[in-house]
Amino acid sequence: MSMPVLLKTAVFICLWSTTFGYFYTQNSGNDDKLCFCQLQGTIDDCACNVDTVDHFNNMKIYPRINSILASDYFRFYKVNLKQSCPFWADDSRCAMKFCSVQPCDERDIPEGIKGFSLESPSFKYTKEAHDSIVDCGSDLNAELSYLNTSISDKAHQGFQLWADHDEAQDNFCILDDHQEGAEYVDLSLNPERYTGYKGDSAHKIWRSIYLENCFGSSKHKHSLSFIPYIPYTEITAGNSGICMEERVFYRLISGLHSSINIHLCANFLLSEKKGFMSESGVWGPNVEEFVRRFSPSDTHNEGPHWLKNLYFAYVVELRALAKAAPYLRNESYFTGQEAQDKELKNAVQDFLGVIDAFPSHFNESTMFSEGVGSLKLKHDFREKFRNISKIMDCVGCDKCRLWGKLQVQGLGTALKILFSGKFDNAASMIKDEKNESLKLKRTEIVSLFNAFGRLSTSINRLEHFRKLMR
Repeated sequence: MSMPVLLKTAVFICLWSTTFGYFYTQNSGNDDKLCFCQLQGTIDDCACNVDTVDHFNNMKIYPRINSILASDYFRFYKVNLKQSCPFWADDSRCAMKFCSVQPCDERDIPEGIKGFSLESPSFKYTKEAHDSIVDCGSDLNAELSYLNTSISDKAHQGFQLWADHDEAQDNFCILDDHQEGAEYVDLSLNPERYTGYKGDSAHKIWRSIYLENCFGSSKHKHSLSFIPYIPYTEITAGNSGICMEERVFYRLISGLHSSINIHLCANFLLSEKKGFMSESGVWGPNVEEFVRRFSPSDTHNEGPHWLKNLYFAYVVELRALAKAAPYLRNESYFTGQEAQDKELKNAVQDFLGVIDAFPSHFNESTMFSEGVGSLKLKHDFREKFRNISKIMDCVGCDKCRLWGKLQVQGLGTALKILFSGKFDNAASMIKDEKNESLKLKRTEIVSLFNAFGRLSTSINRLEHFRKLMR
């Protein structure tokens, strides 16, 4: 090979490594590999194992969900990032440049996505609904005009508020897209990654979630150097008094927490210097940070179990998508861009078909099935999760708040599908056009798919970390 070619090759490798490299200092011990040593076998409270989910996700789900989430319908998300914290004085706003979120310019939002001041169910986002809005100003039907004179616009708005209130009783999280201050955000321009937001403020969020909202014995409700938690030995003990519903709640929160930590480790700010392919610094996987967050020695031997809880959260959301599939297949995913809308609908149909074929779905029917006591437990379960969605308004970093709210809302939508009872006979109910009890708002659909996409990405990134640490 000639000298000029060697020089060019060396320059390319140097540029590649500084732009797409990763941070890892070889550990003299074997602790890094221990992160994965227990990540195998059956997923607790499920009928499937880690290897099955790994293969299913990485080969079939991950490429499909990422293609779907790149579409306009799923990348524009309406959220209120200006809501004040309802639990404590919010005096720790992150001023770092990587914490900021850039809302959308109104002109960039597809016409079919722009909603009314009070967002209706997702069937509002259809070609028929859009066309009817365009026509109503110029050609009012006489009969409808006569009927509307007896009911004022204010009364109509009141009826809608009542309907929304009744519908909200089944929600496991607070939907804020209709609130004053809510704006559309392009998720593709505001990726989830490490922003530098850390310390007491960040830990306070997770302490509040685990201590104030999670079930568990009081003897373990204390602050550790990292976070409070329920030890794996206790949550699996037969005489611990922790029922399945409480275990599910804890594992979902722990799995979500693990997923977020994996995102931050996989997309870590390695250098603020502008890279060859990036104007915002050099981002990439940080293996040492991953080991710090999940190695047994740094997490009181809990890290590998936290990683396993990620798989549990994944299987639960996977089941919700399968249960809502008849409804989701019937959606038009309307943005006003005919070719893209058709392509997306076909992609979603294919995606749901793959999910239906998964052999070992989570069985939600075993939960809340013990009579009157279960009704109280389900109410507490829902209220605790709604409280967690409120805690997201206390996150001091706007980008962390954005992705926290999105993923909590997505998980809350999954729980609504699984436990509200309204989707138990979705296949037959969807055939009844007059039945409006089976419905999701667009923001719920967008958050559900994006939240599942984040879990799918986390499992995919685990495989990447596994290879880096060999």
